[in-house]
Amino acid sequence: MRPGVVTIPVVRLHGTIMAGGGQFRPTLSLASTAGVLEKAFSYPDAPAVALSINSPGGSPVQSRLIYKRIRDLAAEKNKDVLVFVEDVAASGGYMIAVAGDEIIADPSSIVGSIGVVSASFGFTEMMKKIGVERRVYTAGQNKALLDPFKPEKKEDVERLKALQLEVHETFIDMVKERRGGKLKDDPDLFTGLFWTGKKGLSLGLVDALGDIRTVLKDRYGAKAQLKLITPPRGLFGRKLGLFGSSGGFSAPDIAGAAAAGLIEAADERALWGRFGL
Repeated sequence: MRPGVVTIPVVRLHGTIMAGGGQFRPTLSLASTAGVLEKAFSYPDAPAVALSINSPGGSPVQSRLIYKRIRDLAAEKNKDVLVFVEDVAASGGYMIAVAGDEIIADPSSIVGSIGVVSASFGFTEMMKKIGVERRVYTAGQNKALLDPFKPEKKEDVERLKALQLEVHETFIDMVKERRGGKLKDDPDLFTGLFWTGKKGLSLGLVDALGDIRTVLKDRYGAKAQLKLITPPRGLFGRKLGLFGSSGGFSAPDIAGAAAAGLIEAADERALWGRFGL
């Protein structure tokens, strides 16, 4: 680094948030982000870490784990955290965004969706039509809760909604803790609605409008350098796994990953689709 030139490490947190994923279907999780976050916050002499977020959400658990790791590292390394929203930081994506000391969004980006959703299908009529009988054997009367191949039960739905309310309350508490008095008193704020970055500014969901390059150079000088932090790569350019091995993939590996990922890919597409993306 040249004397007098400030370098700001940048981490891209882009994608749906879930514990699964891999080289064929990259997703955001604590496992996939911990390394780059640690590297960014350990960057020498950097006054801040910039996070570029583009996520429609996903797992509330992984979202909170990423959020907590960011806040823990910020406190440990004494760094400011500047979050920049690209297309969308909604639901779990916004949960991660509130880890920032400041949130800067594009005027046309999507922010908010502070709520919890569960989605499934019901196949009972299809099963009757094609003449297939569902056989499930359990130890524990609630072990097959909300089985999509069996008729829906009112008490099962009530149980699910009770769980959702608890997760929603945790989400709301996190937003209130981090955004504090910046939030406007709007009855729709925690209903799961989402807004543009421009409207989000007036609601207190974001602090400013802008883009990462312009904001960082305005703040740290025209010569400020943005350093993209990426996962380490192996000998042939593959990203290293959790244990440092680039690994190899057999035909069964690839076929299995493709088959197992079909439903998850549809779920991901639905998450992005909610926001017109």
